[in-house]
Amino acid sequence: MPYLVHSPQDREEMLAAIGVESMDALLGDIPPSLRIHDLKLARGLSEFETMAAVRDLAAANRVFADRLTFRGGGVYKRFIPTAVAAVTGKPEFYTAYTPYQPEASQGTLQAIYEFQTLIAELTAMDVANASLYDGATSVAEASMMARVHTGRDEILVAGYLHPEYVEVLHTFSEGRGMKVKRGDQPTSKTAAIVFQQPDFLGLLVDARGLTERAHSVGALAIACVDPISLAILAPPGEYGADIAVGEGQQLGLSASYGGPHVGFIACTKELVRRLPGRLIGSSHDAQGRRGFVLTLTAREQHIRREKATSNSCTNHSLCALAAAVYMTYLGEAGRRQVAETSFQRAHALADRLTALPGWELAFPSISWWRR
Repeated sequence: MPYLVHSPQDREEMLAAIGVESMDALLGDIPPSLRIHDLKLARGLSEFETMAAVRDLAAANRVFADRLTFRGGGVYKRFIPTAVAAVTGKPEFYTAYTPYQPEASQGTLQAIYEFQTLIAELTAMDVANASLYDGATSVAEASMMARVHTGRDEILVAGYLHPEYVEVLHTFSEGRGMKVKRGDQPTSKTAAIVFQQPDFLGLLVDARGLTERAHSVGALAIACVDPISLAILAPPGEYGADIAVGEGQQLGLSASYGGPHVGFIACTKELVRRLPGRLIGSSHDAQGRRGFVLTLTAREQHIRREKATSNSCTNHSLCALAAAVYMTYLGEAGRRQVAETSFQRAHALADRLTALPGWELAFPSISWWRR
């Protein structure tokens, strides 16, 4: 928006409208000791000069897009098809909120419904919600689901789970009576085992073994998965996980100063009434026309208050839309190509590095995907 400066005539008209003679009179309530007198300012720049000065400042930035980065840590630079921005930039979609009036927002609800369907298919689970804030929140919410479902208070974190996810899990646990422990040997007190596949170091874990171990003592198995990896790795539903969670930033979202992100969470039918956040369902009206509705809303905070499944009462709809467009545009074959490219490049880099003196793999006996 262009800046329109006030002319002397504009100022005089405004002062006259409020009945004040001058700017000094307008500021008369400010003690003289607090005022700045004789402020020496340079001549104002024209629009052309201002843009040139800003470009000079911007040239000093270290632009992420122009440099290689190996930071990883849950945020990745992926190719994003232009279709993603074309759809998410439409005014009718450009909001982060799920509508409360489904009859007036069928397009938005259908878009979220498609996201839920895609996540459920990707993870091979029965149902997925409308999204959560990020991967860390999804892990914490899944752990609370397990606590409520089993009536147990212990959450077991197995292997190298993202350290920020662990921190958020501890934060959620405080005040709720939940105990977060490290280990992979559950007991009768364990509500769930949480593991990451591949883990934070990129190593592949025995997801099926951890799941069976959890079930052997009546605990749930929570799989935190990389959505891109699921194009080539077994999905959580295939090895019997009860809840699948993860970070969806790679699905069409840029690495923008750490956010916004989009978390996903999916589960079995048995746990659907424990699922946090919004659920969009498909229905038919009195004339038999298909429509989309907010379903099972009695679980939510705005209805049940302190008895709600979760305090998460909103979601990242716009980011979920971007993820849905990304997954649809690439398709199964495209997502597999992305996953295979990541795998091949990571291993090619490892081969080059280990050929140098003094370099070796930290875990040579364990299969890994990337990083």
